Amino acid sequence: MKQDIHPDYHFINVVMTDGTTYQTRSTYQAEGATLNLDIDPKTHPAWTGGNQQLLDRGGRVSRFNAKFGAFTRK
Repeated sequence: MKQDIHPDYHFINVVMTDGTTYQTRSTYQAEGATLNLDIDPKTHPAWTGGNQQLLDRGGRVSRFNAKFGAFTRK
């Protein structure tokens, strides 16, 4: 392996949005730095399932239902 081409991995502190912290290894800044997360797996809908609703105001879904509604509705 080539020398001096690999990043310096060191321990940093990560602060979640609810205030909990944990320590991990990273190339972020310097040893002992603190990374404050704006979005984390405890609060973001992508990880929690969320309450996403499909809003369609005469768009694709309405056009699809108008064109193929006879096949999909029972």
